[in-house]
Amino acid sequence: MKIDSTMTAVVTGGCSGLGHATAVRLRESGFNVAIFDMNAEVGAQRVSELGEESTLFCQVDVRDAQAVEAAFAQVEERFGNLRVCVNCAGIAPAKRVLSREGDPMPLDSFSSVIDINLVGTFNVARVAASYMAKHPTLGEAQERGLIVNTASVAGYEGQIGQAAYAASKGGIIALSLPLARDLAKVGVRVNAIAPGIMGTPMLLAMPDNVQDALKANVPFPDRLGLPSEFASLVVHMIENAYLNGETIRLDGALRMPSK
Repeated sequence: MKIDSTMTAVVTGGCSGLGHATAVRLRESGFNVAIFDMNAEVGAQRVSELGEESTLFCQVDVRDAQAVEAAFAQVEERFGNLRVCVNCAGIAPAKRVLSREGDPMPLDSFSSVIDINLVGTFNVARVAASYMAKHPTLGEAQERGLIVNTASVAGYEGQIGQAAYAASKGGIIALSLPLARDLAKVGVRVNAIAPGIMGTPMLLAMPDNVQDALKANVPFPDRLGLPSEFASLVVHMIENAYLNGETIRLDGALRMPSK
């Protein structure tokens, strides 16, 4: 798609980390941006930073079907012309299947990660696609929109303590192709990005020795990934109409060890 200033993008988890970097880059590219997030206080701050005229915040739990549908209706009423949806909302708790005492992981601990990361991603994607499908086609490719989901290298090489997280991200990887095939008839593309170790605020708050240990496994460049690099890949996916049904690793050739 050729980006123009009439287009709207939704970014889940857009108050921080990869989502925030993506929201900033999309605004800079000319999009109206709607941020779906749970943090209303930070959401108001992001709207102020990005411009009230072209930015909307919706407090949304991505697991809640009615809340997601209501938020998209608000986006449609405010901006219309939804063309891009980037799913960055997610959690990454670490918990082993058996504790040191041999007790099994509480099932709720597993289910909540799957619900937020995987079910939440699908919940948002299905509603986004329904709005995109109503818009006129664009360009030579006759496309109507793009959905970008956030996977992880853990979806390929989950580490110790990442059973729930790896399962959720592996599910997002597996989701990309069938979603792309389902939506091909309406001209909506679907891709995923599988980041490696990214320099998000949460990770940068860790002690230097922890950061050094994490990036020691990255072949090149031997550093943490930048949220802005994730955002740049999103923009490339928007502009490259032949990129569809694909998960792209963004990891500096990292292959995660077991721990």
